[in-house]
Amino acid sequence: MEILEIRTHEREELADITGAVRRMISANGWSDGALLLYCPHTTGAVTVNEGADPDVVRDIVVNMRKLVPHRGDYRHAEGNSDAHIKSSLFGCDQTVIVEGGNLMLGTWQKIYFCEFDGPRTRKLWVKWLGDK
Repeated sequence: MEILEIRTHEREELADITGAVRRMISANGWSDGALLLYCPHTTGAVTVNEGADPDVVRDIVVNMRKLVPHRGDYRHAEGNSDAHIKSSLFGCDQTVIVEGGNLMLGTWQKIYFCEFDGPRTRKLWVKWLGDK
């Protein structure tokens, strides 16, 4: 297992990690298989979505704030219940295909680490599922 360290800068953001994942594939010589990307944080997530138009990421963040506001009818004492809910909505993992050493994403897709309780330094666990 590899660990990708991610530094976030806002309380809520989608950090593009596509380049870092591609570099990890190249550095390890991974060719044909898949990567399991797993977020071990209860207030973070990982997703695949459009990366061509930055307004898509902005729209996701802004509208998640409206759907699950920071302040609400929450009992969790740490004050980050919204982050836990958002993490559950997005999910803690993604599996992506690697073919011929290339990350197989659609034309407009990128991989994002979803931060809902930052800024922080986060970890993403990366497990190669293929021949070494």
